[in-house]
Formats: sequence, C-alpha cells, structure tokens
Amino acid sequence: MNDTPRAQAHVSGSSSSSESGSPQRSNSGGPRSHTARTEQPSETLPPAEARAFASRLSAFMETVERAAEAEKTNASSFRTLLSEHLGSPAENFEAVTKRFPVWRYADLDIAVEAVLGSERIVHGVNSDESTYDFTELIANRYDSFRPGAVQYDSEPVGPQQHRRVAAEAVSLFTREGEPMALLQHRSGDYGVPVAHVSVLAGDHRSADALLRELAETMNARSALRGQVVTFGGGVFDESGQAVRFHSRPHIAADEVILPADSLARIRRHVLGISEMSAQLQAAGQHLKRGVLLYGPPGTGKTHTVRYLTGLSTAATVIMLAGESLSSISLAAETARALQPAIVVLEDCDLVAESRDYSEGSRPLLFDVLDALDGLAGDADVAFILTTNRAEALEEALIQRPGRIDLAVEIPLPDTAARCELFALYAQHLGFRPETLTAAAERSAGVTASFVKEAVRRAVVFAAQAGRTVADADLLAAVTELRSDAEHLTASLLASAGEAGDEEDGGIGFIDADTLPGAED
Repeated sequence: MNDTPRAQAHVSGSSSSSESGSPQRSNSGGPRSHTARTEQPSETLPPAEARAFASRLSAFMETVERAAEAEKTNASSFRTLLSEHLGSPAENFEAVTKRFPVWRYADLDIAVEAVLGSERIVHGVNSDESTYDFTELIANRYDSFRPGAVQYDSEPVGPQQHRRVAAEAVSLFTREGEPMALLQHRSGDYGVPVAHVSVLAGDHRSADALLRELAETMNARSALRGQVVTFGGGVFDESGQAVRFHSRPHIAADEVILPADSLARIRRHVLGISEMSAQLQAAGQHLKRGVLLYGPPGTGKTHTVRYLTGLSTAATVIMLAGESLSSISLAAETARALQPAIVVLEDCDLVAESRDYSEGSRPLLFDVLDALDGLAGDADVAFILTTNRAEALEEALIQRPGRIDLAVEIPLPDTAARCELFALYAQHLGFRPETLTAAAERSAGVTASFVKEAVRRAVVFAAQAGRTVADADLLAAVTELRSDAEHLTASLLASAGEAGDEEDGGIGFIDADTLPGAED
C-alpha cells in the first residue's frame, strides 16, 4: 500500500523548487522554459516488478541453500565416513554379522565398550528403519540413513539397576593396525527382535576374530549371570521390556511342606549335581537334567521352585511361562552360555498341545524337549517343568524318553502336612497345638492357599469383634470356608497358588520375598 507514496516523493524531490510559482530564469536573464532543462529521476522498479524480483531472488537463495545442504549431507554420509576410514570405497568390503537374543543387547553394549575401549569414533544412526545392515547404510538409496548424535536407551541390568546403552551406533576404530567398523543395534528378523552386531573389515578373518572376542566377553561380563530373570512374552508382548530382573527369594526348608524325602530328592537332582559336577564329569556322566513337578493347583510346585532358586545363589535362573515359552530355544542357548543355570518352565500343560507359539506345526512341548536334548552333556543346566496335568505331557514324554530324569508328585497335603501349614501361617498368633490339629482334620482335600486364608479370616473375625484372635476364631473360619455358602470361594482358593502373584510377568514366582508367601 505504501509503494506509491514512496515513489511519488522520490520523483518530486528530484525536480527543482518551482513550488513558489515564480518562473525560472536562465543565466542570461531571460525566462527559462521547463522544457529547456529535463531532470531525470532515479530508476525505480514499479511495485509489481519489484515484488516479482524479490520472489525470484528468494527462490534462488532457497535453491542455493538446498544445494549446500545436499552437499553437506553427501559429505557426511555413512558411505563417505566408512570409505574415508577404511581407505577404500566402503561398498567393496563385506560385512560379517552375528545375532543374539534381544535380551542380551545390554551384554553386547558392555562387550563393545570393553573390547574396543575409548579409542574409537562413534556415530549414531538417524533412521526410521527397524531392520538394516551395513549394505543399506552404504547404499542409502532413499536417503533413509544419516550419521548423527548417538541416541541412548536405559536397559535393566539388575533388579534395581540400569545401564545406558547405545541404541543404534556405528563405531570406527583401528585394531592391530587394520581400520574396521562395527554396527550395533536391535533389529526385527521376521518380526522377532534380535541384538544385531556387524563388523566391516578388509579381512573377514579379522572380523570373525572380533566377533568371537565380543561373544566371549558378553558371556564373561553378562549382566544376566547369576540373576533371576524372566523374558518378554514374544513378538506380541506390549510391555516393551525384553528382560526383567527379580530379587532372589529366600525360603527356609521348613517353610516348604512336602511329603517326606520329596524335597531332598528334588534338591539333590537340581542343585546336588551342579555341586558334584567335577566328580561326575571325571566319571563320564552328563550334567544336564530335567525335573518334572506335577500335581493339583496350589500344592506347592512354584513354592518349591522359589526355594531352589534361593539356594542356587551362583546359578542364572531363567523363568518362562505362557507365550514366552516360544523362546525356549534361545533361552536354552542363553542358559548354556551362562551356566550353571536353571530354566524353569511354568505350567507346561497349558502349551503341551499348542501349536500357536511353536516354530513349526508340532506342539510347543516338543520344542521344549528338543531344547533340553540339544544341550551338550557337560552343560550344567537344569530344566524344571511344572504342570497341573501330567497326563497332558505323557505322550510327548513317551516319545522323547530320557529328557526328564526325575518326576516328583506334589500332592494335596495330608493331615500331618496341613498341621504343619497351619502352624507355619499362624506361628505368631498363639493358637494351641490341639486347635491347629482340629483345624487340619476339618480341612481335608484343601491346599496351602486355603490354610493361609483360614488363618487370615480368623484374624478378621477377632478384629471385627475388637479383641485378640482366639482358637474359636480359627475353627469358625475353617467351618465358614468349608460351608456350602463358601463352596466357590474354597474352590477358587484351591487353585489360587498356581494363578496368584501374576503382577510381575504372569509368573507366580515374583512375590516370594514376603513369607509365608504364595504357596505354589
């Protein structure tokens, strides 16, 4: 709007001051005509042309800026970085790759730092791609990969510990005088996440040697070693956690109520063989073993596993249940690498005949047994399987003899066992021994979960009455739980031991730090 006024002022300022109205005279004294002397104004573009020129200039500057940015990007592409570091075009080199279970990514990062040290240059990988290798980085056909700052993730490495790990990174370094490059990241192979490491070097033997050293360092310095862990549920697990660490439970032997000699047999087979490994190997005997704990829900199978886990302080304990059982082969591989180890497979009857999570068309349980069979004889790995329905496993066990070395029934507690359970859960409440015996005799056919609830309900009765709990409260609680009105509650409690304590990964193992705890 102001272009016209500015142009008019410019023109008027360039003429002589004739605004007084007097005629101008020449030097000769005569009158001077306005046509005798013509004043030329400064050249100025019309407003429309000025705007058009400004638009063209702006477009030109943007083109120059884009060209400069493209040149800068090309100069810092992975192909350029790798070629300059390796001394030859990067596409002429062949990468050697190794993959590990995704729950070992923190181990990989630990090993890379330990083996390569600080004498390296690290570039982050800026990309939206989930699966790639050095070939894609170098080709960069769709400008999908750009070097940038390293992005870090926080990975668990213990029950209350985390480590900062490079999410996607390329390391440039020299090893024994040979320039090399290493790519580390998590990728999805056919939808299954894996830890991916790839080495680019002029001699593939150097790359192989580096990968071997990394694998050895991963095992020696593994964050999983000696820990109690559960793995993510598989491809469709939305938790986002590949591994969870849990505190090791501490349960005394007198808190595990089983038939006579059963606990001793289980302990000898799971832990004793590991303690006698040197003698057994010297005699040519294998160390791998399989133990099956079977019986009704709530009878003490998982509680027994907790007890064994608490004793095996040097062992790596891997817990699998439900969908995570599909990772059995990788879990067995991890257990072998981190031995001594215990692999616990909870509720195998639930997947005994399932083909949903198996790699092929056969039931998943066959994969479980094959994983056990595939271990070398000197592998100090114990497999513990728990099931509520032994008959569901029978066919597979018959077809795969020798995989299970020991099968122990964990039955419903008899009267003597129920007396022990009542004494255990009511140990600070002052019930008379004869009252505990009477309560046990009135509760035939129940599980430890029922006993625990009866004691709790007795305390509730007393609290409602505003007095200290008495013997009559316990007997009344047992009677109420056994009544027809409480039939469903009693049935639910009978199976609560197997299904309870699921708030941490769906495995009833986790809340064992409080005792008396979940009984199965």
